[in-house]
Amino acid sequence: MCDNFLIFPSAPKKAEDRAKDKPMPDAEGERVPGEGEEEEDTDSVDGSGLYSLNEEGERDGEGGRRERVKERDAGKRAARKRNRPSGGTAHHSSSSEVEDEEEEEEEEQEEEDEQAMDVWLGAELRDLGKPSWRAVPSLRLREIGRCSHQFVRRVCGARGLVQRLELQGRLERHTGCVNTLHFNPSGTRLASGSDDLRVVVWDWARRRAELEFDSGHKSNVFQAKFLPHSGDSTLAMCARDGQIRVAELSAMQRCKNTKRVAQHKGAAHKLALEPDSPCCFLSAGEDAVVFGIDLRLDRPANKLVVVKEGDKKVGLYTIFVNPVNTHHFAVGGRDQYVRIYDQRKINENVNNGVLKKFCPSHLVSSESKTNITCLLYSHDGTELLTSYNDEDIYLFDSSHSDGADYCRRYKGHRNNATVKGVNFYGPSSEFVISGSDCGHIYLWDKVSARIVQFMEGDRGGVVNCLEPHPHLPGLATSGLDHDVKLWAPTAENPTGLKGLKDVMKKNKRERDEDTVRHGDQYDTQLLWFLMRHMRNRRSQRVSGTQHNTVRGVYARARPICDFWIRF
Repeated sequence: MCDNFLIFPSAPKKAEDRAKDKPMPDAEGERVPGEGEEEEDTDSVDGSGLYSLNEEGERDGEGGRRERVKERDAGKRAARKRNRPSGGTAHHSSSSEVEDEEEEEEEEQEEEDEQAMDVWLGAELRDLGKPSWRAVPSLRLREIGRCSHQFVRRVCGARGLVQRLELQGRLERHTGCVNTLHFNPSGTRLASGSDDLRVVVWDWARRRAELEFDSGHKSNVFQAKFLPHSGDSTLAMCARDGQIRVAELSAMQRCKNTKRVAQHKGAAHKLALEPDSPCCFLSAGEDAVVFGIDLRLDRPANKLVVVKEGDKKVGLYTIFVNPVNTHHFAVGGRDQYVRIYDQRKINENVNNGVLKKFCPSHLVSSESKTNITCLLYSHDGTELLTSYNDEDIYLFDSSHSDGADYCRRYKGHRNNATVKGVNFYGPSSEFVISGSDCGHIYLWDKVSARIVQFMEGDRGGVVNCLEPHPHLPGLATSGLDHDVKLWAPTAENPTGLKGLKDVMKKNKRERDEDTVRHGDQYDTQLLWFLMRHMRNRRSQRVSGTQHNTVRGVYARARPICDFWIRF
């Protein structure tokens, strides 16, 4: 990476050397931590805040590393010349010289590519600010009754605890990939839905299933959410079969019934809850339709809008309601635009009903078929976070005018094989969290766009769903593995981000290689990945029910995959 991506700790410098150093100016006008400041408070659990990304833990910068690479390559070339046979014909000598020149050109090209990669990874980053929370001073203030009501909120948003997240345990019950996780408003229960068509309600603290029921869906369950202020008695669900269903739960830990309340003509990936409503929510489907659903009505579903770009329908993968202004909702799907609508004034004859659209400027005229796999508003509705398939994650200011560019860009992960989720972490949306095709979980500091945590999250290779706890410093994640993983900040030392740089570069190279592909192949990539995953699973011993489920999905997917392979 380039020199402005990380600040590596080094040995104390002489006075004249310090005078020559110039601190990097902060993009927001804040003073850069460094010389002239007092030693950091040892009560902080935040550590140094900046860590090396190279696997050996070297403390020198990228410049020194590149010099060593040059010296090593020069040594190799000299060794080849020494080992070249002294005898032979002029033709042999000429051939050897040509080979040496070709090898030198390849090495120079590799070095240029490496430098370009470092520049890309280090671009659009800001300095990581000082820790906003320190453990011992905060505990002292709480003990004497000062700021006690803010203690938990500050703990949940503390960078020092994020850097100490580690795996605490697994919840195992499903027999298929777990596609959705959702905590109830109080945070005492966790709902999960799976390809096995079942929904499980967990007492996650005791790591046991309190309720398990058949969702009523005919294909993969994509979301299951507790409706707010319903006493945890109502779950809304959507699935690949396009159905929107509602489950009524009893206090006796059983499911009374499930009923269909809406039907899309394509897969329905996401639901959007209204924060204060126990009976109203929205759904979006690949048929480009947004339904407003009110459970108080005899016919609950009302078609709000058909999303279009010009005369072409845009299939949808994600939808989210502004938590502050609940009349506004945002959608994303099979093109590069984030669209915001106002439920009170949707007129499809005027700009297709769109209030305003956002898109990264470099993607507006891009020839690549870019899709939005997930978007959501921040806690106060002022920001929109958007994840693009085989692209990066972008942050928009929701108050900006139509057509405004992004404010922040978060890089390093890979979002290609599945419909990947993204989320904010922290009570004030202090961090951005995403899974990746490489099986890791990434957490970025929202303001600086620097990675502050990096964890291996899924043996199956993909992390899709990330659900922070609403009141505690922890989260639940899931992916192609059949379990749910629980994470908490219990590590003794903060992360060293070991191996991160190599993984980020690998993800970027694979993404660049895939850019040569053209056409709308999002579904083909998904099917290919599922086929590969199911073939790997076939070698394992599974129960009769699980085997039949996998075999059925494999049989349904095989003809489609074979068609695209022949095509």
